[in-house]
Amino acid sequence: MNYFFQGLTVALASIAPIGVQNLFVINSAMSLPLVRALAVAAAVFTFDMSLTLGAFFGMGSLISAFPLVKNAVLLIGSLFVLRVGLGLILSPAKELEREERAFSLKKAIVTAFVVTWFNPQALIDTTLFFGAFRASLPVPAVRPFIAGCLTASPLWFVSITLIVSAMKQRLGAGFLRALNIVCGSVIVFYGGRLLWEFLRAFL
Repeated sequence: MNYFFQGLTVALASIAPIGVQNLFVINSAMSLPLVRALAVAAAVFTFDMSLTLGAFFGMGSLISAFPLVKNAVLLIGSLFVLRVGLGLILSPAKELEREERAFSLKKAIVTAFVVTWFNPQALIDTTLFFGAFRASLPVPAVRPFIAGCLTASPLWFVSITLIVSAMKQRLGAGFLRALNIVCGSVIVFYGGRLLWEFLRAFL
């Protein structure tokens, strides 16, 4: 059981820092009814769990072995991250308020997939992070450890959704606008840094 809680705490520590996934879930919880926001959270944690499994069982070695794969992920991911960030910054509050009527589950699922699997920061950091843990564990510890890791994703993203959804009624459109500017700025910063990492490989 100790390995289960070790996996749980390690995974929570890797998910908790503000990133594109968290910002996407927070924005959805602020902009959508609870049921739809939970659907978004479910899509995010499902893809996050699949990323954890891929990272834990060796995808980090693929990225390390093939620099072309890493560069492709950096380029595509950085451009998408920049687009998401600029979209948040430029979206007026009234447009966000109409998002409830324009909600598309298909679009939410696709976006959840992209912010997870095409997010270079999450992809590279997670694969190396969990790959290192996998190498350090004795064989009997693998199953409880990965079970703890997989439990962390739904626990974290559902909790964020419930907390933010409960608070949003006290917060006006101005707060949502400010939140999107802050979140968008953070995302643009990350996107720019990732794009620079891609360009630096050719300088």
